[in-house]
Amino acid sequence: MIKLNSTNYKTTVKFTTKENKLNLLNDEVGAINLLSATNEIFIVLDSKENAYEQLVKTLFATIEKYQINLNVDFDTLKPIFKSDLEKSFSDLYSALSFSGHAMENYKKEKIKQFEFNIISKEKISSFEVNEKAKAEAVNYARDLQETPPNIGTSVYYANKIKKDAEKIAGVKVTILGKAESKKLNMNLLLAVNAGSLIEAQVVIVEYCSDAKLPKTGLVGKGITFDSGGYNLKPAQHMKGMKFDMSGAAIVISTVMALAKSKSKANVVAVGLFTDNRIGYTATFPDSVITAMNGKTVVIEDTDAEGRLVLADGLTYAAKELKVDQLIDVATLTGAVAYALGRTTGIFSHNEKLIEDVNKASLKTNEVVWRLPILPRHLKQLQKDARGYADLTSCAKVYGEDSSYAAAFLNEFTESKPYLHLDVAGSADIEQKAQGVMVKTLFELLKK
Repeated sequence: MIKLNSTNYKTTVKFTTKENKLNLLNDEVGAINLLSATNEIFIVLDSKENAYEQLVKTLFATIEKYQINLNVDFDTLKPIFKSDLEKSFSDLYSALSFSGHAMENYKKEKIKQFEFNIISKEKISSFEVNEKAKAEAVNYARDLQETPPNIGTSVYYANKIKKDAEKIAGVKVTILGKAESKKLNMNLLLAVNAGSLIEAQVVIVEYCSDAKLPKTGLVGKGITFDSGGYNLKPAQHMKGMKFDMSGAAIVISTVMALAKSKSKANVVAVGLFTDNRIGYTATFPDSVITAMNGKTVVIEDTDAEGRLVLADGLTYAAKELKVDQLIDVATLTGAVAYALGRTTGIFSHNEKLIEDVNKASLKTNEVVWRLPILPRHLKQLQKDARGYADLTSCAKVYGEDSSYAAAFLNEFTESKPYLHLDVAGSADIEQKAQGVMVKTLFELLKK
């Protein structure tokens, strides 16, 4: 829990730089110094480089080391960050919430959730509503991501999200099961789900404060565990596949944040939840499936399942929910992680969407990088369908799979303005959920 100028705890965290020369025991960047006589903890940051990353890392280390409730002195941080008041406060609130969150866990003895009191002489209270909503949504997404796959089934996520989201004023939740998906001809989703014992669930979370605003559809990949299907993953690549539902967690948490903050927005999230497993009814490679939009797809590789569920999700949002623009989020391709590491890859033909998401990401310290969708990517997908389907699910040529995947998805957008976010390298870092892009999407969509 984070408070502002409230309960005064015994110990206060303050921030400094090496240049301030406070005669600390250790004044190297990243150092944490306890002054017992004054009950102060001094954290040393570098104002010139990666200050936000340092802040998250050192706050996490401080909380882990001292295990107590803390005052946090905002006024000592602002001169180091050298940004405007709102941005500096946002950075501190976000870092403190991320670092101090006691993740959902399954230990016999539960981890204690510590409290933090931000103290400041500045007028910061007006920023609290938005920052609290964003921070809670990031941590909600992280908790969803961390759910073990034996617990986090499609039905579990549908029930949990419905229960939690409907507590927020102005939120509407709809769930489509197998029968509804079949009636809508969401055959690509059902093809991925075919080998599962558990029905696919399409979770739709809507928030509209003003129907006159353009409606944005957020579509998220929700593969609760990805074995690869008949194109079975090797053991080393199966580790961490519980995180393959991160896209759905991110888009749904974003809508919840917008609703909690009572932001001016018109947005709907579509989370497509299923596992991808082997079974006697599972879909074979080389199968040809008719998508919701009527296009036929050759299933080249059953381990390229994310683009299949997203394709039907995009069509559903465009046709049934009548959205004006589409954004999807997915842990889609290993190629983007190889290319960009921990950076989110963004793809679009729409320059305004690219410009807007870049601006939003600068506010939130979530780095994005544009990658191409070119005409030749689509032509290759058509060529590799070998003349008996409209598209192949993945191209047969080496490399650029992230661009081929984006080109494939673009064929299911009904010509709406479209932005694709590939978070394969940023959704989790070292097997730890990040709730990445929730803050950026919040900033992008609030009016």
